[in-house]
Amino acid sequence: MPLYGFKPDMARAREAMVKNQLAARDITDPKVLEVMGFVPRHLFVDEAMSTQAYEDTPISIGHGQFISQPYMVAAMTQSLRLRPTDRVLEIGSGCGYQTAVLSYLCQTVYALEILSPLRDRSVRILSELGIKNAHMKLGDGRLGWKDFAPFEAILVAAYSETLPKILYNQLAVGGRMIIPLGHPESQKLVLVTKEPDGGQGREIILACRFVPLVHGQGPGL
Repeated sequence: MPLYGFKPDMARAREAMVKNQLAARDITDPKVLEVMGFVPRHLFVDEAMSTQAYEDTPISIGHGQFISQPYMVAAMTQSLRLRPTDRVLEIGSGCGYQTAVLSYLCQTVYALEILSPLRDRSVRILSELGIKNAHMKLGDGRLGWKDFAPFEAILVAAYSETLPKILYNQLAVGGRMIIPLGHPESQKLVLVTKEPDGGQGREIILACRFVPLVHGQGPGL
């Protein structure tokens, strides 16, 4: 199925999204704002939902999963303070929109998705957009992708009650991980850093609501 629209009205909606939902709040990183301003979010949702793609709300992508609201995508991305040389591990890539955003801000994205229909669809869209530095694998996100570890940044788009030890161990020294931690009704988006002295830093970014990180119930940290 061909891509359905680099339409002028979508460009205007995207511009309004950046201005009103991101820049008007606390998204200040100019590179994040620039990328959010041109990645065509509407292509990553069902065509019937495309007119809602730039609204300040999550959207169902089927299989009990959602594409996060634009602000959440921007906030998670900004928190990682990505550099062009960074290699990023993304857990729970869903429809691939967050993957696309990350791909323009780092060297390589290694993305894991547990649901094959979502993984297959996102691979197709990323390919049609010409994104070549994102590698996607069908697999259990809690196991990470050790073949390419360590990663300078890890983004987890599903909540866990504890910090997954396997993922933390795949984080490079000095690396950053953004992850929702908590319970079904109470979650916080937390930035975890692996300090050079062996310590671990944690910073609460904001309250959030994500689906659970499923399968692979590995040890917490």
